[in-house]
Amino acid sequence: MGKDCGNHHDDHFRNGCRRLLKVLLGMAFIVAVIALIVYLVLRPTHPSFFLQDASLRQLDLSNSSGLLSTSLQVTVASRNPNDRVGVYYDRLDVYASYKYQQITVAASLPAVYQGHGDVDVWSPVLDGPNVPFAPYLASAISQDCQAGYLILQVKIDGRVRWKVGSWISGHYHLFVTCPAFLVTSGGNGAPGASGFKFQTTTYCHVEV
Repeated sequence: MGKDCGNHHDDHFRNGCRRLLKVLLGMAFIVAVIALIVYLVLRPTHPSFFLQDASLRQLDLSNSSGLLSTSLQVTVASRNPNDRVGVYYDRLDVYASYKYQQITVAASLPAVYQGHGDVDVWSPVLDGPNVPFAPYLASAISQDCQAGYLILQVKIDGRVRWKVGSWISGHYHLFVTCPAFLVTSGGNGAPGASGFKFQTTTYCHVEV
């Protein structure tokens, strides 16, 4: 009799645990569905990025050692086009590249929250002292300078979160590519910062 009572107590406990687990799973499912519906209804639009300026301070190539030293200051603007969705920029690393090779050290921008329709502007200095440079790229950049133009890419690698009311999403990877088109009045036959001027504000390609 005592053994039967013990088994009955264990069965009652297990049934209670199962019911509690079902309730918790049901609540988690409902919360997930609500979050998905909110996301699908509002569907955040990617933030817009623009390269407003790029000032080339240094561009020195050593053919003997295959090293490139670069320094430029860029001005990048970001706008949140969403009416009801905010954006947390938790990490933003900016660097410059030439033909897909990174030529500067990444500069970290301060974390910021961007409200509805807000605009933020950053002007970091990007430095790349003595970066190893492939011979074919050294030849390509010399030819570009002789032709009187230089096309660099300003890239941003970061992590963002969306905010809808009090709900905040998980992290999403942000990758931005901004073309920087610089020209000079005449070719000087060798790489160098002198004479190169940024032409016009460019729209950046954004992936989230």
